[in-house]
Amino acid sequence: MSSSQHVVVTRHDHICEVRLHRPEKRNALTTDMYEALICAFAAAEADDEVRVILLSGEAACFTAGNDLKDFLSVPGIVDSDHVISRFLRALAGTTKVLVAAIHGTTVGIGATMLLHCDLVIAAARSTKIMMPFVQLGLVPEAASTLLLPRLIGHQRAAELLLLGEPLDAKTAKEWGLVNRVVEDETLMEQARALADAAARQPPGAVRATKRLLRSAQSPEVVARMQEELAVFTERLRSPEFAAAAQAFFGKSADRARA
Repeated sequence: MSSSQHVVVTRHDHICEVRLHRPEKRNALTTDMYEALICAFAAAEADDEVRVILLSGEAACFTAGNDLKDFLSVPGIVDSDHVISRFLRALAGTTKVLVAAIHGTTVGIGATMLLHCDLVIAAARSTKIMMPFVQLGLVPEAASTLLLPRLIGHQRAAELLLLGEPLDAKTAKEWGLVNRVVEDETLMEQARALADAAARQPPGAVRATKRLLRSAQSPEVVARMQEELAVFTERLRSPEFAAAAQAFFGKSADRARA
């Protein structure tokens, strides 16, 4: 499988590893990275030899979420052919077992995409899961307003989405967002072992089981994604988001001068 500058795709036996590789920007996601992720998912989906997709991030963290400057340069997020819409559909629609290995800051869409993973393994010391959409004057995406309350309950989901406070790996496991918590130093070793365990199961039974696990919610998920993105687009034009973006870029400039 191919690689791009900021998304590195490799194959080992029946496992396709997809690694976010933009460490200088804490793996913040750009339009080009979304396109590369869509291509990686499509290639894995079309390859009968691939049974598991393993997502991870390079260096300090899994991902800091969207690259805000790049994100704002691409209009029409609610459009069905927008890169984020296509990525979210690819994420929700994959028939392969989806495993995520997370560490460090796991922010925004980096956190909400975990709701579409089958297995999540987290680094004990460094992991901080954050969904700061409201703090930015926005709303969540990836059908998280539907899936998160179902997974962890309304009150806990409200705490994460309304307050945007960080969640550590231990609490994430207790709440059901994470399957396993391991030492930071062994994260990828343990993640590959977990992916390998899934890949060794009878593939037909795995595909059928995943389909049964996900099929009941599929139409709802796609509909909620579009509903969220419509509101998200409205919020991008709000004074609240304008103020939050101005503050963000001001802080970034201050860090660059320091």
